[in-house]
Amino acid sequence: MSSIASERPGFSVDRAAWRAALACMLALAVAMGIGRFAFTPLLPMMLRDHWVTIKGGSWLASLNYAGYFVGALSCMVVRASSPRMIRLGLAATVVLTLGMGLLHDYTVWAVLRAAAGIGSAWVMVFSASWGLQRLAELQRPALAGYIFAGPGVGIVVTGLAGSATTAVGGGAQAGWLVCGVLAVLLSALIWRVFSDEAPALAAGGRPSASAAMAQAPGERGEEAWLVVLYGLAGFGYIVTATFLPVIAREALPGSPWPDLFWPLLGLAVIPGSVLAASVRTRLDNRLLLAGLYVMQALGVIIGVVWPTVAGFALGSVLVGVPFTALVLFAMREARRIRGNSASSLMGLMTAVYGIGQIAGPLVTAPLVAHTGSFILALLLAAATLLIGAAGYVMVWRRAMRRDA
Repeated sequence: MSSIASERPGFSVDRAAWRAALACMLALAVAMGIGRFAFTPLLPMMLRDHWVTIKGGSWLASLNYAGYFVGALSCMVVRASSPRMIRLGLAATVVLTLGMGLLHDYTVWAVLRAAAGIGSAWVMVFSASWGLQRLAELQRPALAGYIFAGPGVGIVVTGLAGSATTAVGGGAQAGWLVCGVLAVLLSALIWRVFSDEAPALAAGGRPSASAAMAQAPGERGEEAWLVVLYGLAGFGYIVTATFLPVIAREALPGSPWPDLFWPLLGLAVIPGSVLAASVRTRLDNRLLLAGLYVMQALGVIIGVVWPTVAGFALGSVLVGVPFTALVLFAMREARRIRGNSASSLMGLMTAVYGIGQIAGPLVTAPLVAHTGSFILALLLAAATLLIGAAGYVMVWRRAMRRDA
């Protein structure tokens, strides 16, 4: 640490660590909270203004998640520096978000949402890699929780912006433009932090041949299970994450509360992420993940069995707390299996998680059309999360028997 502190006069390790963590947090707030999830609070406006139907909105959501999948895969091969990719992703998010408000054609929106997904993946992957590396260099790894609180911050901001726009009589166009302006302001605030002069994680990170050969068959099996079970989480939460305001409005017609459940979910993400980073590493990641999957399943289902203001509020918190906490534990499990050569496994996990997200809205739309409600889609999502939780427990038990 002394070599870092001697980089320049007046250098403060704590200040540098907080600067890196908060910059990455705001980068994720822009890319995830705005670039991806601004669509959720704005979808009711788009439906009200007859921009889209539930089916059309579902396709736009899935195209965004498909873009995220493509972006995650591209991160495994791109060789540009992390700061450069973060800046590119932030700039893309600004332009594409403003484009949703300025351009009024469904085909154009489809392209914009898919491209926004790609930009979101770039910022997510490269902010995480740059930020975690920087915090490791500064010996402040516990601040990682603040990085992953970024999506929650963004969800709160866009949720409140959408609610305020509705309150003053604004429509979908105004909502998208407001979110675009917010993306401009937040990106400008952190732009200088991500320079190529700052320490960055080297490109690559692929496992060496010797590391791959050193893996035991049991560990390779654990990798496969981790990828599959992590993908189930992508499907399990996305129905709520895409349609929560619409679902709440249907259950509580005329109530002023539905627009506030989404920012409440985002608010719950923040302490969940920060607390997850402080959990002792000796606790088994698979059991922690199982518990978070069960918590999120309860949050998904509670709106079905208790469709009241209190029920939706509690459900929003139960879905929000594990939102990025489970990402931390899943990536920590990948590092347990692969060590410092875990980046390719993390990339594959993120891509499969993306497949689950793509499938969610595409499955939901026909179920809603057939049944006239979101109940069956929510039950299916909750069941998927419970299956994932049971899978982690099964893998943990098998590993315990093998190591006994």
